[in-house]
Amino acid sequence: MEMCSDEAVKYVWEGAIPLQIHLHESEVTTLPPPSPILILGPRLGYLPLLVPIIKAHFSSTLPPGTDTVWFDYKGLPLKWSIPTGVLFDLLCVEPERPWNLTVLNANKMEGLIVQCLLILTLSVL
Repeated sequence: MEMCSDEAVKYVWEGAIPLQIHLHESEVTTLPPPSPILILGPRLGYLPLLVPIIKAHFSSTLPPGTDTVWFDYKGLPLKWSIPTGVLFDLLCVEPERPWNLTVLNANKMEGLIVQCLLILTLSVL
């Protein structure tokens, strides 16, 4: 019985989701566009922890001054405070392998986030 629990613990702690991360077309500064990066995202991990690897991969094509990136899935911005495995389980009705995500400059997302907050505030009033 001990072996089964060890296997379960290993499965939970070492579980990962294959990710294929594309640079958003508006961020591409070179021709041809960069190839996507294929990495394993720990189910218990968070997407921001993958940013150094992703930035290194896209460093030659990211616009200058790109300090922070944002992830999205089919146009939906992904919350950084939710573990990767939870996001995958909630958003992928039919699990896709690898999970295709898009990365874009967070500075461009600020306007969208402010607009969303403004709409929410006005709807409450």
